[in-house]
Amino acid sequence: MFTSMKQLFTSTNKDLRHRIYFTLGALTIFILGISIRVPGTENIESSIGFLELLNTMGGGALKNFSIFALGVMPYISASIIMQLLQMDIFPYFTELRKQGATGRQKLSQITRYMGIGFALIEGYAFSFAFLGNSASPMEYLYISVVLTAGTAFLLWLGDQISQKGIGNGVSLIIMAGIIARLPQMFIDAFQSLVVFEGTTQVIALGIIKFLIFLLIYFGIIIGIIFVQESERRIPIQYANKSTSAYGSAAQSFMPIKVNAAGVIPVIFASSLMAVPSIIAAVAKNEGVTVFIQKYLTYTTPVGFALYVIFIFLFAYFYTFIQLKPDEFAKNLQDNGGYIPGIRPGDETKKYVNRVLSRLTVLGATFLTVLAGLPILFSKFTSLPTTVTIGGTGLLIVVGVALETYKQLEGSILTRSYQRGYSRR
Repeated sequence: MFTSMKQLFTSTNKDLRHRIYFTLGALTIFILGISIRVPGTENIESSIGFLELLNTMGGGALKNFSIFALGVMPYISASIIMQLLQMDIFPYFTELRKQGATGRQKLSQITRYMGIGFALIEGYAFSFAFLGNSASPMEYLYISVVLTAGTAFLLWLGDQISQKGIGNGVSLIIMAGIIARLPQMFIDAFQSLVVFEGTTQVIALGIIKFLIFLLIYFGIIIGIIFVQESERRIPIQYANKSTSAYGSAAQSFMPIKVNAAGVIPVIFASSLMAVPSIIAAVAKNEGVTVFIQKYLTYTTPVGFALYVIFIFLFAYFYTFIQLKPDEFAKNLQDNGGYIPGIRPGDETKKYVNRVLSRLTVLGATFLTVLAGLPILFSKFTSLPTTVTIGGTGLLIVVGVALETYKQLEGSILTRSYQRGYSRR
């Protein structure tokens, strides 16, 4: 690790450093844009209610009602829907998926148009929720267009990062928004736990509590890294290889991550739970608002139970549509491969299904615990709501950071091999 990082600062990796600088510059533009409010709404108090997850992923842009208030979440929602539509629901999208690079390019273009459409709809809903009935139809439309333009700009910025920078642009924008709120969270935690208006023992106890808070926080980060990197390896043998599948020289595996679905189930479940809150904010109906507060929010037993159920369902659903055991079994058989001790065909499909089901239980439990920690933490402690332990945001930050580091390390190693080969 440290050797790879040292190589980054050599003269031969100058262009790679420029990519990193470009990425940091683009993310700085995003952070600055969070503080720019939508023109004409400077005197409006923003109340996000139960949309804290969307606010967290946007770096507080929703609470500020900034030009980036919607962030890239409309695009994420469109991406999830497009993945669902490719499951033989619409033959057109299924055919595009099978067309290789050309099909993927068309699907990406359709996803972006769909994301912009979602942004326009969400922008109108949020403008109505924040302004109430005091604005004219043209003002609602104006704010909707501004918010949609903010999302479109972030998608363009994400593309620029992917092409000219390092890592996945959209993912890095989400990560930057979450990280932007971390300093204030630690400040709030310190101010709540450490009280300087007391005896030395009281101050010392507060400092110890804050240190314990930090240890727990970083312990959760280590746990996330451990689970994210954990995988189940299924040995595979090919008929044209004489070496045993268990031979160390030519061993082939199908790696399956414990949390194969990533953070998508939590985002999907949170988006679903946020719909009633958005409807209540737009409707401005006291009866609807009271019902949602009692039964459809994370802090209530019914709402929390629904949240957990949604995470489990989406974890299973998304894992199986991503890995597709039937396609894996068919492709393995067509290529003359098999799992040792398992017959090709239906038995291979059943075996992979069984392995995926068991791993998804662990992965979904991990996601549920991680997503539920901030809710339980705020419920049973007196710390401010801005202070959270665990949560979806932390999972996103760790996941994106790991993927970006792997890409960076891979680029450095590839360049090292190329230079070594050219010298021969």
